Amino acid sequence: MNDSPEQLMEEIVLQLDNGTSLEFKGRLFSEASWYDEDSGVLTHQKLFVTDSHEQVYSVVTGGGNNRSRRAYKIRVQGEACTIFDGRTSMNLPFELLMMAVRSLCGLDEGAIPSLETVEETLRAANC
Repeated sequence: MNDSPEQLMEEIVLQLDNGTSLEFKGRLFSEASWYDEDSGVLTHQKLFVTDSHEQVYSVVTGGGNNRSRRAYKIRVQGEACTIFDGRTSMNLPFELLMMAVRSLCGLDEGAIPSLETVEETLRAANC
């Protein structure tokens, strides 16, 4: 018998460098790690989904004596998006977030899926 995604939810606490922690009930959805030989930095990213259908994006980087721990809880409601880093909350139109992602990734307009496609994918993953 398979556990449903709701049964796999657990209490998660991410300690952040901004002096706070991000606490939520959720589950790991995806993760990736890579090492940049030029800079000597290891990056570990995790994407969680919460029991309230939010996403939490965690990024931990480190190299030598330097380390950084950041996380962002993202809630999409209709055409608006709220991003919370454990200390500060920011509200912005979803399309503005997508424009920023496209710009930072160097992607053209067609390379990022539409809001409908993202929502369908999250529903299919029981997020």
